[in-house]
Amino acid sequence: METRTERRSDYRHSLAIATRWMDNDIYGHVNNVVYYSYFDTVINDYLIREGGLDIHAGPVVGYAAESLCRFHRPFAFPDTIDAALRVGHLGKSSVRYEIGLFRRDEDKAAATGHFVHVFVERQSNKPTPIPDPIRKALERLLAS
Repeated sequence: METRTERRSDYRHSLAIATRWMDNDIYGHVNNVVYYSYFDTVINDYLIREGGLDIHAGPVVGYAAESLCRFHRPFAFPDTIDAALRVGHLGKSSVRYEIGLFRRDEDKAAATGHFVHVFVERQSNKPTPIPDPIRKALERLLAS
């Protein structure tokens, strides 16, 4: 359980993500399942841009093994979300990302969570060591 509120400065990377009209549910706020798409977006955007992950033809892909989200305050369209990212644990073939979702004008996270990837060989679906370019990119995000 979290003992403090996460702040922007606790993270090493961020990506602005615009909410969409369809993200809102009948209660007038972003539906809980959409938060996981924000997690997925900030993680994979970073892996592609900074680690060279080839999502279409690369020999190695990351599979989701675990995810969790804690909701502190709701978002609603037309909010822009700053999805912040750091690495909490970097193993041989897996990584645990930690994510904070922030409103543009706020320093306290509206949602926090984690997401675990296990890297596997695309053909065999067997765990494999994280490729060096991706590992180097992930090392830059390691939490202190």
